[in-house]
Amino acid sequence: MSGTDGVPERDLNLRLVEAMLFAAGEPLDEAALAARLPEGVAVGPLLARLSADYAGRGVNVVRVAGKWMLRTAPDLGFLLARDKPEPRRLSRAALETLAIIAYHQPVTRAEIEEIRGVSTNRGTLDVLLESGWARMRGRRRSPGRPVTYGTTETFLVHFGLESIQDLPGLDELKGAGFVDARVTAGLTVPLPSDEPTLADDEDPLEPELDFGFAPELEPMDEVAEAGGGEDEA
Repeated sequence: MSGTDGVPERDLNLRLVEAMLFAAGEPLDEAALAARLPEGVAVGPLLARLSADYAGRGVNVVRVAGKWMLRTAPDLGFLLARDKPEPRRLSRAALETLAIIAYHQPVTRAEIEEIRGVSTNRGTLDVLLESGWARMRGRRRSPGRPVTYGTTETFLVHFGLESIQDLPGLDELKGAGFVDARVTAGLTVPLPSDEPTLADDEDPLEPELDFGFAPELEPMDEVAEAGGGEDEA
């Protein structure tokens, strides 16, 4: 069966998916892609074929954060980096804090400080929130009801991770030299989870105050006419 201008229907659907990925300003999930295709068309095989077709090109079709996008081939990224604005470099404290949030989320500021062994500057967390890599999740059900922090979809997209579980484990960290191979045998790296639902010991963040139902103030001239002006001597 042929589609528009005699193009086979399967190839037309493939081109549609390709065009949607190209035009999108952010990664798209399969449901969003399928919604623009003819009813009954399976988007999975189309994405698999596109991924294979683009495997050796300058851009690849990749899956990140459970969604799909076009991304510069890894071996070419350094060539294009010079044309991009210099990204804001994170301090060592910010990188350590981000790593703790990623592996231990949901985690509070006090817990971050306990793991790092030093106090965490408020500005460090602000930088991570402004970058979009970290977010405030909720409040811990403990004295003071401290805010809990977690990572975001932007974090996954930036680091090319399909899910938070793709973060390296202890053996990978040792192999990359990030952890001393002679480290204490009891050291473990927690299995990270960015489950969007709040944990049993978390409460939702308070909603922003809404003044939509506040009574309207009367105009000043009406107040004056009602005897609300200056007191008479």
